[in-house]
This record gives sequence, C-alpha cells and structure tokens, in this order.
Amino acid sequence: MEIKKYKTDIIFIIVTLVLGLAIIYMSKFIFVGGFVEDKANRGVEYYKAEVIKINKEKLKEDKYIEGIELGYQKVKVRILDGPYKDNEYNVLNNISRLYNTKTKVGSKVITAFYIKDGKITDMMISSFTRSHILIAMGLLFLISILLIGGFKGIKAIVSLIFTIVCVIYLMLPLMLKGVSPILSSLIVAAVSITITLMLISGKNKKSLAAILGTLSGVIIAGIFAYVFGLWANLSGVNLTDAESIMYISETTGLKIKGIMFAGILISALGAVMDVAMSISSSIFEIHSINNEMSISKLFKSGMNIGRDIIGTMSNTLILAFAGGSLNLLILIYSSNMTFNRLMNLDVIGTELIQGLAGSIGIILTVPITALVTSYLCKHEKEI
Repeated sequence: MEIKKYKTDIIFIIVTLVLGLAIIYMSKFIFVGGFVEDKANRGVEYYKAEVIKINKEKLKEDKYIEGIELGYQKVKVRILDGPYKDNEYNVLNNISRLYNTKTKVGSKVITAFYIKDGKITDMMISSFTRSHILIAMGLLFLISILLIGGFKGIKAIVSLIFTIVCVIYLMLPLMLKGVSPILSSLIVAAVSITITLMLISGKNKKSLAAILGTLSGVIIAGIFAYVFGLWANLSGVNLTDAESIMYISETTGLKIKGIMFAGILISALGAVMDVAMSISSSIFEIHSINNEMSISKLFKSGMNIGRDIIGTMSNTLILAFAGGSLNLLILIYSSNMTFNRLMNLDVIGTELIQGLAGSIGIILTVPITALVTSYLCKHEKEI
C-alpha cells in the first residue's frame, strides 16, 4: 500500500515538473523578456575579482552614523573570470554613505569595467560578491525542508519551484502581452493552488475543499482590494518604481491599472492556502474519528479551529507588509506630518489596502472552507 502511495506521489511530482518545463518553454511564445536596454550601464562590463593588496586608504568615521567609514581606498585586484581573468589592476575605491564597499585583502568583489573602442577607460568596485552566500542560504533552506519534511519535503520543494515558474514564466509574460494583471494573477493563482494542494495532499476531497477555499479567499481579497482601491482613487500608478513601469508599458501591452491588486492576490496566496488546508485537514481528521457528526457540527468545529488561526494569520500578512515597508514607516514616523496629510498619502493608502484586503481574504476563507469541507465529508461520492 505504501509503495503504491509513493508511486502516485512520484507520478504527481514528475507531472508537475514536466508541466513547469512546458510553461517555461511556452513563455517565449507569449512574450520574451530582457527587451529593455540598460542605458545606464551601456559600455560597462562586470567581472568577479579578489582584492590582493591595499595600497593606500584614507578613511574616517562618519560623524552621524555609527559603523560607517567614509573616504577612499587604493587597492589592487585580481580578476577571477571573463576575458581579463588573472589580470591585476589598481583601482580607486571611493567609499560614501550610499556606496559603502570597504574592502580588505581577500575580499571578493564585483568590478565594473568601462570600455570604449575595445579599451578599458576606467574601473571601479561595484559591490561585494553575494551570489555564493545567497546560493548557500537557498541550499540551507532546501536541506531544512528535506530533513524536517522527509518525502513531503520533496513535494513541498517541487510545488515551490512550480509556483515560482508560474509567476515568472506565466504571469509576467501574460501581463506584458496585454492581459489584465488581475486576470493574469487569477490564472496563476488557480494553477498554482490546484497543483500545489494536489501534490501535497493528493487527489481527494480534502484537497478539493482546500482548493475551493483558497480560491474563494484569494478572489475575495482581490475584489476588496480592487473596490476599495477604486473608491480611494488608487490605481497602482503610485507604486514604487512606477516611472520605470510606465516606461515599459509604452513599449508593451502592460496595463498599469491592476498591478497593485495582482500583487495583493499573489502575496496573500500562501497565507490563504495555509489557512484553507489547515481547516480542511482538521475537519476531515475530526470526521475520521467520529463520522456520526452532522454537517452543522463539523462546520462548528471548523469555525472553532479557524478562530484560533485567524489572529496569527492576519498578523502574519499585516506584519509582512509592514516589514517590507519598514524604511517607509521610519520616514513617516520621523516626519512632523498632520493627520490629514498622513492618512491621505498615496503610499499609506496602498499599504493599508494591501494588508487589510489580504487579511479579509484570510478571515473569510475560514467559514467558506469549513462549510465546503463539512459538506464534502458527509458527501459519500469519492473524487
């Protein structure tokens, strides 16, 4: 029985991976990315390098910011990749508050080569190399899932990869092709929810209940965000990097109106999915212990469980938005701004609607999932 179960899981994993590869392949027929020219870095090439010597440095402590040094370094670097590999160059490394790349012997950095007519005209240290750190942390994340989750951890990793593929290779190309951002995000949400929950929990009524509950919660969050966004005259053009987004919309079919709400749908997806599966799984577990319970009693039990989940999950979403906007919160808190000015800022309205719409979606997911699950528990027909 166990072997058969794992065979089914392996088939689901293979199908999910194949579907993900198909989405990646088909994305180029929807829209090809990388079309915006990087004008600011025209004639600039970036290569990894290692600092092998500090020839001279003149640094002093910043008078106002602790732990920051200002000044310059004259360093010698050895190039580690590209056509200039193993070549050594002397580089002036200016250190400011904004570009504070203070190096030492052995530091791995990214060097910017300014090239004109095939010749190097200037060089600078752009940043520290961080890719290996990010890769190591990603591997630690995957190993943690595998060690704690076992075989289910493998399914979790596959579902995570599939969701990322859907967002990058399906939602973004659809949006750039001219499809409504809200519709694009709903398509991705529906595909991701269905594949993820069926992969994690299998093809059964528990998964069906969680899928229906998650879809309902995400759609509700989107509706509230859209309606209240319209009432508040927030179309999404006030987003960070809006100017760049507007530039992209000039050369593509991208519809700016709706991007903010699409973001809300995707950001709320994980939390809503978690709530829906928790409710569905709990009610089915209760029903397996006592299958004599009526739909109303199962629903009441699901609601009791859901009430305990609502508080923490709502906090999760609100705090996620607050954490992502911490710099903004510091600036606002530090400013001497009247209540009327503060509460009517575009950015405040956007952040509040994002957090509250997602939380409303989570809250309403509880009764919807509880009701659907209670009915499916007592419905004899298998799926």
